[in-house]
Amino acid sequence: MSTPLLKVEKPGLMTTIQDLGRTGYQQYGIVVSGAMDSFAVRVANILVGNEESDAALEVTMMGPHIEFLADTVLAIGGADLSASLDDKRIPPWKSVYVKKGQVLSFGKPEHGMRAYVAVNGGIEVEPLLGSKSTYVKAKMGGIEGRELQKGDVLNGRPSSKEVLQKVAGLVVSRELLPDYISSQPIRVIGGPDETAFTKSGLETFYSGEYECTRDVDRMGYRLLGPVIEHKETADILSDAVTMGTIQVPSNGQPIILLADRQTSGGYARIGTVISVDLPRLAQQAPGGKIRFQSISIEKAEQLLRNREKALFQLSLGVGSSTQQ
Repeated sequence: MSTPLLKVEKPGLMTTIQDLGRTGYQQYGIVVSGAMDSFAVRVANILVGNEESDAALEVTMMGPHIEFLADTVLAIGGADLSASLDDKRIPPWKSVYVKKGQVLSFGKPEHGMRAYVAVNGGIEVEPLLGSKSTYVKAKMGGIEGRELQKGDVLNGRPSSKEVLQKVAGLVVSRELLPDYISSQPIRVIGGPDETAFTKSGLETFYSGEYECTRDVDRMGYRLLGPVIEHKETADILSDAVTMGTIQVPSNGQPIILLADRQTSGGYARIGTVISVDLPRLAQQAPGGKIRFQSISIEKAEQLLRNREKALFQLSLGVGSSTQQ
């Protein structure tokens, strides 16, 4: 049973409903979509007692104003967008008890670009192909496949006061959290089309600094920097791409594909961003600087295992979370 939980007073710049994506349908040309920063939404869901895959709100830069229509617990993961509850600042990465009638709002972005608002019980909308994620370009998922609008009312699954009190006040240790303002390189596994680039082109890719242009969205980031040289052509037979695939078209400027990426691509793939660095990448705003560093598959897998172990411990309330 679901009940009205949230009412949108102001929608913000771009606020959508997202979960972990619509997987298993790329062979039919259906985009995965889902949260840009899947780590942040998973942690936020854990903090409020949800399944990691529950739907939450993805808030971009300028956040919404949301009135709560029932008591609940919320947590905000990802970017620090100066969230407030009734004009009192609340920190990210902490679960907070919310009373009926209180209003969540956002102010000046402090760091990062996307925040995730999870509420106890999750956001209840009709799933499409196993996911509640919104893919705006195809008008799929969420509420009528669109961004949230003023007046929208979102349902949730109610919990008892005892359950809410149990999960309120949980915080995450700093050791688990990604450093969104780190100047460390984004680590990359070599792509399947590395042989399409000259030795000089590969050296340029790994030694140069690239800037996120204004052409950044949920589909991908276009970068600007030193030109990466191809041996002959940038074109390949259309082939598979994934979250973090880095393509280099004929102009020699990288494009990083993200949550709303197409299911295949026809430009040479120079590398793929490793899973544990995708959160930092997803939080880059226009003007952000990016450098790349090569890493082995074995090392990338070990880093991922370490992160998943930490998330599992957090979900059990062991070691990575405390109550205050």
